[in-house]
Amino acid sequence: MTTSAPAPGPATEKTFLGQPRQLSTLFSVEMWERFSFYGMQGILLIYLYYSVADGGLDMDRVAATSIVGAYGGLVYLSTILGAWLADRLIGPERTLFYAAVLVMAGHISLSVLPGLLGVGVGLVLIALGSGGVKANATSLVGTLYSRDDIRRDAGFSIYYLGINLGAFLGPLLTGLVQSNWGFHAGFALAAVGMAIGLTIYSFGRKNLPESAHHVPNPLPAERRVPMIVLAVLALVLVAVLALTGVLRTDRLATIVVIITIVATVAYFVVILGSNKITKVERSRVLSFIPMFITSAVFWSLYQQQFTVVTEYSDKQLNRNLFGGWEMPVSWVQSINPVFIIILSGVFAALWTKLGTRQPSTPIKFALGTIVMGVAFLLFLPMASTVPNSAPLLGLVGVLFVFTIAELLISPVSLSLATKLAPEVFQTQMVALLFLSIALGTAMAGVLAEYYSDENQVAYFGILGGIAIGAGIVLLLMAPFIRRLMSGVR
Repeated sequence: MTTSAPAPGPATEKTFLGQPRQLSTLFSVEMWERFSFYGMQGILLIYLYYSVADGGLDMDRVAATSIVGAYGGLVYLSTILGAWLADRLIGPERTLFYAAVLVMAGHISLSVLPGLLGVGVGLVLIALGSGGVKANATSLVGTLYSRDDIRRDAGFSIYYLGINLGAFLGPLLTGLVQSNWGFHAGFALAAVGMAIGLTIYSFGRKNLPESAHHVPNPLPAERRVPMIVLAVLALVLVAVLALTGVLRTDRLATIVVIITIVATVAYFVVILGSNKITKVERSRVLSFIPMFITSAVFWSLYQQQFTVVTEYSDKQLNRNLFGGWEMPVSWVQSINPVFIIILSGVFAALWTKLGTRQPSTPIKFALGTIVMGVAFLLFLPMASTVPNSAPLLGLVGVLFVFTIAELLISPVSLSLATKLAPEVFQTQMVALLFLSIALGTAMAGVLAEYYSDENQVAYFGILGGIAIGAGIVLLLMAPFIRRLMSGVR
């Protein structure tokens, strides 16, 4: 009689920083994908509203921030498609590979196609591809751990470090290239970064666990043609709406908010109504609803780094350094990743050290949202209508508080989604998490419409207060949510 060999445990397996060694492949591909993503996004808004003489498209400010918000929301909304392809058709590993190819094609389009044609084609390809990368890379990290592996949260924090290495380098290098050789050269560098990530993944993908190739809930063959027809009809509908003027640029963020809310409700109904999940799994999904709402509030403030904070940095921030040299606007986007690189290891060590004594996930969500509200209130002492008057160190301090808030929610939420997920909705539960980010990101574009140099006090004060209030409500609900989580912390 033969017996199967036991799976290697934490003490005997080859590791990457004390984690499963396959984490290094996912760490690398996500680092380079984030390099391209944040590098491009660091110069996107100013490309849209800068004058033609400065290399931009000279768009209206409201339309420009709406495009950025809608694009960011579409990235996370597209995780639905990426998750569905993984769970129903081709599995997470192949979905990740093909999605990375789409991302690279999008960056190439932005770099070589002129004007709004390049923006339209490039952003749609990047959004669709990034959605597939994000949902499936996160899901694949989850496959490296058993549900009760105490390394899990620390592993997601290390993975998050890779994301932010890319997020740090991307805006620095694309901003420098843009300042010296123009926007299209900056977009081209983002394409090169994605090509590097795709190459690394091509060599490392064969070492991923067998479960990475598994299709957990295969779509019956007779339903595939109807789904293709539905997808084509959806594309035709979008084209008609665009040609008839319904999809105006200044409405895009609002449209993405509406679509995301509808998709969220539908997703919860489908998962909770499925006869393939157990009573315990259903309870865990229900526990995620208040944290979903709180997450959306958090991201609606945090993602304003790419709308309001970018505009603030361009117009209000004193970026003169070293006796008169002006720092590129996009470099502000590298401040937050620096703090994450420094602090993510601290947080990973803290959660590992505390073990079962660490705060529960609902408490972490609540504290992160409260801290995010405080970060917005910290803009108030710097409020001024005088151009280039805000001190750089002041904004650095605000973004440090952004980072504390992010580390309380973001890597923990990635881990939470995989722990609360029903067996047959693994990747799609991660997509639900990203829908909360889609909603918050699109809202960051909608809210930016109400920002101006003259109303900074009201803008930052009201939004900061709302976030603090949302966090307090979640704190009060934490004991009830813990019961619904049925043993998951």
